[in-house]
Amino acid sequence: MRKILKVDLENQQVVVQPGVINNWVTQAVSGAGFYYAPDPSSQIVCSIGGNVAENSGGVHCLKYGVTTNHVLGLKLVLPDGSIVDIGGEIPEMPGYDLTGVFVGSEGTLGIATEVTLRILKAPESICVLLADFSSIEAAGESVSDIISAGIIPGGMEIMDNISINAVEDVVATGCYPRDAAAILLIEIDGLEVEVATNKQRIADICKQNGARNITTAHDPETRMKIWKGRKAAFAAAGHLSPDYYVQDGVIPRTQMAYVLKEIEGLSEKYGYRIANVFHAGDGNLHPLILYDNSVKGALEKVEELGGEILRLCVKVGGSLSGEHGIGADKKCFMPDMFSEVDLETMQWVRQVFNPKGLANPGKMFPTPKTCGEAARAKVETFKKLEGAEVF
Repeated sequence: MRKILKVDLENQQVVVQPGVINNWVTQAVSGAGFYYAPDPSSQIVCSIGGNVAENSGGVHCLKYGVTTNHVLGLKLVLPDGSIVDIGGEIPEMPGYDLTGVFVGSEGTLGIATEVTLRILKAPESICVLLADFSSIEAAGESVSDIISAGIIPGGMEIMDNISINAVEDVVATGCYPRDAAAILLIEIDGLEVEVATNKQRIADICKQNGARNITTAHDPETRMKIWKGRKAAFAAAGHLSPDYYVQDGVIPRTQMAYVLKEIEGLSEKYGYRIANVFHAGDGNLHPLILYDNSVKGALEKVEELGGEILRLCVKVGGSLSGEHGIGADKKCFMPDMFSEVDLETMQWVRQVFNPKGLANPGKMFPTPKTCGEAARAKVETFKKLEGAEVF
């Protein structure tokens, strides 16, 4: 199911099948001056169906939102075989927001066979700034200060020294200073006068936080060259070690410096290098834990380390996932973020669409059979009940 079914430029929407690759949508409309905003780093290979399942974000989700903000409607096949249309071709539909319920449901409610997407007009002006810092914490502080100043860039991304050198080894952009502790990539877009003003304000903020150098790029070729390294960062990490384990936690921007320092401490504690490359603007972390799966017990230790990072994210007011979903890997941590009543309410929604549990069974929610932590939690509940009075 890899067809673009309809392109409606007048109403700024495109109807696609779920197997259409993310980048194909922009390619189909760019000649007319439009584009599709959600742009995961894997956009040349990831599908719209996968983006809908996980509510994927990307470089430009800070200003333009994630997948759910760009899906107008869906044609679904429910687990009982019935076909339904939710949402529609206009942004404001009456009734329950079932489109919002389905996007990000990770295949647990049914299967999308058609997706109606919102496309945007390309901005008048675009500028990318690359600021390099002697500490990753300073880069993180710059992110908070830029947002606090009332500036909403199209995207803000941080890469640490490990990621910088991995990218330069593999992609050889020549743009990233190898001796920097971190770089901050900032893209601003809009009217030409707006971009010019914000470019200077952002440069001043970065300098106040200790930026060593700031490079700016307006022409498409240089902008693409700067972004090429960031888009290739995950692939480049594959050249640093035989295996890597990526997490996907979200934190408040104000906690970024603290959390990055804590992750550094966890790296030392467990003895595994961690490469940090992430959507800094919306606090969506992607720490890549480098390890060798052929070493006995390594995966178990790495999973434990990844779990500590997730709990840290929740502890500071963040979440377990920004765009990679929960699936089977993270469902044990759901009780760290949600109460028993919260989780039960989510299950009610699932049962309405999927009463027999046929669609993606065993995903997202902890169960005693498959999750030791959930099992232990239930035991503790029973112990409390045993000591309670019965009326």
